[in-house]
Amino acid sequence: MGTKTFTGEFRYSIDSKGRVNIPAKFRKALPDTSEDTFVITRGLDENIIVYSLDKWRQKEEELLKLSSIKPEHRAFKRQATRFATPLKFDTQGRVAIPVNLLQHAGIEKDVVIIGMIDEIEIWDPKTLTRYEESEFQLDAEDIEAIDNYTRSS
Repeated sequence: MGTKTFTGEFRYSIDSKGRVNIPAKFRKALPDTSEDTFVITRGLDENIIVYSLDKWRQKEEELLKLSSIKPEHRAFKRQATRFATPLKFDTQGRVAIPVNLLQHAGIEKDVVIIGMIDEIEIWDPKTLTRYEESEFQLDAEDIEAIDNYTRSS
């Protein structure tokens, strides 16, 4: 496992100015070429997704491949980029999360920050629990299919 990855779970609270601490472990894993900058946007679930600036640039390259003629491509591109905000962390390791992203994720105070190897997720704890318990659970068949996929890639 590489040392420049985001892994683990951390619990923090949003302060009165909408700031949250990015775990020191994640700040240290940020590539030098990311210029101490994360890009934060809406997740595909009821969460917030955080990319290193380098990873976001890769995402932009992927999005450029989408057709501007196909409505579903335009909609996906719009959803992916509309809320994207570059953020530098302050000297205490905090970033200010835009209000519209906090609302999207239903975050009021407490957050769970999860490292997903090359990206970071920020969740409201209750939403994450609900999602894990009722909205999406992996069964043995799902895990086997994922294992087969990763072996064939």
